[in-house]
Amino acid sequence: MVSLNLRDINLPYEKGMLEAVQRVLASGMYIRGAEVGLFEQEYARYIGCRCCVGVGNGLDALKLIYRAYMQMGVLSPGDEVILPANTYIASILAVTECGLVPVLVEPNRDTLQIDANRIEDAITERTRSVMIVHLYGRCAYSDQISHICEHYHLKLVEDNAQAHGCQYKGRLTGALGHAAAHSFYPTKNLGAIGDGGAVTTDDASLADMIRAIANYGSDEKYHFKYKGCNSRLDELQAAILRVKLPHLDSDNMHRSEIAHFYLDHLHNPLVNIPSPMDEKGNVWHQFPVFCSYRDALIEHLKVSGVETLIHYPVPPHFQPCYAEWGRPSFPITEEIHRTEVSLPISSVMSAEEAALVVDAVNAFKC
Repeated sequence: MVSLNLRDINLPYEKGMLEAVQRVLASGMYIRGAEVGLFEQEYARYIGCRCCVGVGNGLDALKLIYRAYMQMGVLSPGDEVILPANTYIASILAVTECGLVPVLVEPNRDTLQIDANRIEDAITERTRSVMIVHLYGRCAYSDQISHICEHYHLKLVEDNAQAHGCQYKGRLTGALGHAAAHSFYPTKNLGAIGDGGAVTTDDASLADMIRAIANYGSDEKYHFKYKGCNSRLDELQAAILRVKLPHLDSDNMHRSEIAHFYLDHLHNPLVNIPSPMDEKGNVWHQFPVFCSYRDALIEHLKVSGVETLIHYPVPPHFQPCYAEWGRPSFPITEEIHRTEVSLPISSVMSAEEAALVVDAVNAFKC
């Protein structure tokens, strides 16, 4: 079965990872030790930002950005955040859990990212931020979005959970907005062996505030200046990430080779492939295709030895947790969620496996 196998993905780094684990065990420091500090320095340098703060996971990273802005007086309860309607639920949870109001905007059907041409119409007197989500590993940033945020004095926040190493005009995602949230969930392009996340920013005051809030609100030991939480990247995950970070670009390159094989050889008229992007503007966290006969395609591929996933089967505005919204209509988002299928792709996928996937997709009939 061609599938995402985390054991195989981590196998090339097993020796270094075991050495990292031994190093952490020998240090006797398992929280807020040297490994986290070193990873924060290395990841900030890689992304191209002044500051990196390791936190518990990607959702916490987003929440902490907004909590910090609220603590700093930049945002207030009830303020609005514009973000894509077709995102993963975590992007929206981060907004609502901070007492902010999400304003959903349809994506561009070709890019699958928030439609920059619709953002300005969604701005009101309560709008304070735009969140872009680099969904599927595709860059969501544009000069147009940047200009809108500058013109209306809006904080531009990146959800970079799926796009480690993605670029826009020579700059990495995670360094394009005012702050960015990163997830190191094991399936990500840069994945830990458990939960982990980070915030990157050039704003040192914001970074300091996030670091304090994430440590129970403590600005110094046993002194709690803010009503904080516990969200800290642990030493073990940081040490593992330090082993894998130097290989991220080469891993992404392998993903790109598999993706371009798909692009060159998939030709089933029943299966639609999204428009290609600039070579550096996609790190292929997923390879989404779209089919009106999704269930039949998934079953056909399963019988052919190909495991697929759906990202994501139910759009956020139809989820029970947001029933109070009354199921608003976002037809482009709904069509994406109704037809999306993610084909296998990883940093260790073989050419033979990719060929098997192509043959299976091309053989699909309905």
